[in-house]
Amino acid sequence: MKNINKLILVLLVGFIGLQFFRPEKIDHGTKTQDLANVPNAVNTILRNSCFDCHSSEVNLRWYDKITPANFLVNSHIKEGRAALDFSKWNSWPKPQQNSTIYYAINKVLSGEMPIPSYAAVHSSAKLNEDQINILKNYALSIAPRKISDDAQLQSAEKQYNSWINGELKNPHIKPAPNRLQYIPDYRNWKAISTTDRFDNGTMRIIFGNDVAVKAIQKRKTNPWPDGSIFAKTAWNQHVQKDGSVSTGEFIQVEFMVKDAEKYKQTKGWGWGRWKGNNLKPYGETADFDKDCIECHQPVANQDYVFTSPLYLISQLKKIQTK
Repeated sequence: MKNINKLILVLLVGFIGLQFFRPEKIDHGTKTQDLANVPNAVNTILRNSCFDCHSSEVNLRWYDKITPANFLVNSHIKEGRAALDFSKWNSWPKPQQNSTIYYAINKVLSGEMPIPSYAAVHSSAKLNEDQINILKNYALSIAPRKISDDAQLQSAEKQYNSWINGELKNPHIKPAPNRLQYIPDYRNWKAISTTDRFDNGTMRIIFGNDVAVKAIQKRKTNPWPDGSIFAKTAWNQHVQKDGSVSTGEFIQVEFMVKDAEKYKQTKGWGWGRWKGNNLKPYGETADFDKDCIECHQPVANQDYVFTSPLYLISQLKKIQTK
């Protein structure tokens, strides 16, 4: 019994001693205003579920302040703010606000947010089905889909067929301002994912070259190996009378080329974008890719890649035969 009491005393003294070690101070209490142009119900959900780690306003519980838990909490807050800081919302242009909502809600729908380990301790962060539906309905209302007329559908189908057949090729396409070259044969690569950008009424098809495809098959995508290239095509959406969605006018194609050494200054990736049917390079100066990096900052821990690859047919067959 005496040994047990001594052990408890030692542990207690050790625990008290730990409290003298504290993480570096960060701003926990600067109030974050409600998000402008966002419904009250959506503001309430985001404030309760997201603001503790994704804003300057933090509601620390007593157990969040105890060492060593406070080190973990500080780490979550710093990483959360680096990925998304709602305190900056009112300074962002409307398109950036819309894309942020798109990103945040997709994280919720995928189950990535709130982080399960955090929600297990902070029950107020958990979202129920009604709250998730409120977020989904708000996101869909940002860019409501309108029925396209027959002329729009016919024009879009003609353009899409031209793209499929390679008739939109231009032999005199200029490189991006950072000297990244346009890659005309990306249409022959495998489609590895698609995205529905309900925030701006567009749809995307993401293609990967052979290096990227092999990395997906081997599940070695964080980081992606040098030589991986993605081509992300963007199209306006057309909605038919039966509610089905199809590609509309071609908007642009973006490339990400992985070379950790060559592109060390731009997070290991070469970035480029070509817009419209004439494939005009985007950007006026060589540092235009700062915009690309800033947009991809929320997924820095995924090697700056938003795309979650769909299982390729060959990979599915392997899984099915096991």
